[in-house]
Amino acid sequence: MKDRHSFLCKAWKVITRLIRPFVVRRFNLTSEKINVEGPCIVISNHVCDYDPLLLSQSFPDKQLYFVASEHIFRLGFVSRLLEYFLAPIPKRKASLGTDTVMSCLRHLKAGHSVCIFAEGDASWDGLTHRVFPATGKLVRNSGASLITYKLEGAYLSRPRWRTKISRGKVYGHMVRVYSPEELKAMKPEEITEAINSDIYEDAWARQKEEQTVYNCPNPADNIEQALFMCPKCAKVGTVSGSGKRVFCTACGFETFFDELCFFDPPEPFENIAQWDKWQHENIIPNEEITGVLFGDDDLTLNEISGDHSETALCTGRLCAYTDRMEICDHSFTLSDISMMAMVQKKSLLFSHCSKYYEVKASRVLCLRKYLALYNRTKNN
Repeated sequence: MKDRHSFLCKAWKVITRLIRPFVVRRFNLTSEKINVEGPCIVISNHVCDYDPLLLSQSFPDKQLYFVASEHIFRLGFVSRLLEYFLAPIPKRKASLGTDTVMSCLRHLKAGHSVCIFAEGDASWDGLTHRVFPATGKLVRNSGASLITYKLEGAYLSRPRWRTKISRGKVYGHMVRVYSPEELKAMKPEEITEAINSDIYEDAWARQKEEQTVYNCPNPADNIEQALFMCPKCAKVGTVSGSGKRVFCTACGFETFFDELCFFDPPEPFENIAQWDKWQHENIIPNEEITGVLFGDDDLTLNEISGDHSETALCTGRLCAYTDRMEICDHSFTLSDISMMAMVQKKSLLFSHCSKYYEVKASRVLCLRKYLALYNRTKNN
């Protein structure tokens, strides 16, 4: 284990320096270099797929074990490269993650450092969401220092639905460092709240203040992976985007992105966060509906085992009802789903009756609406 860790530390220093020209140039990144003695837990807001690359530039000499979504261990040769050079800690989305917690503690007790994006999911709306409630307990029990870290500007550089990077301005920096002694004097809930406060970022409030131009010729492309409900006709699955235009294919509603990434005109919503809040609140109709709410064709249902292997169960139409989801001859009652989450843009993961499933899309569409329905049902 010691020899393995020594190799990973050397690999980390090489990799962080090799990727620096790319992230600095493409993201216009400015990052604060951080030096903290001893093992630590780094907890950052989660903005986009490039967050580990951006954050690593603040720790060029301190190797971090990233907690990473289980799906990256199912990428064949890429997975083997990541495991060999970075040894990430696997975390199943839409599961309790007990094994992940134990693995983090083992690393920290051995004197290693760990990085966690504790929201569990990259932001869709530009706002930082609350971290897992048990985060404070993990931090306190670790006996390590805590570094809270924030990425600013990264959301508008590379929103989750978009494939291309817009060069604007990104800044990565430490918010605060907490010593092990300080953490021992705090309750786990206090630590969790401190983390939530430290890493909170509102991309839209910052953009109002800084007015940074993000150069992207087609900012609305693939926005239907994020926005699923039309604010004019309230139909689900009819929103689409092309160039700078966002529109509804059912009623003709349209709005446009301006150079600051706000909507023009600013009614009914000025930004994506406002639209996203509204669609999540209204995903379940007021009137009682017994039939299908919405659905998508050509989706594949996989069962995921503990060794990261996939078993394809079927390919067909996924239909959402107010109380369940159905695909082929498989039915999943929403109340029996313990957790649900998304990986990137085309994979929906959920735990149902002690089994772990994935619904996967092969084309651009919005799986978020199923997650929104589940969350709304759970909250109700």
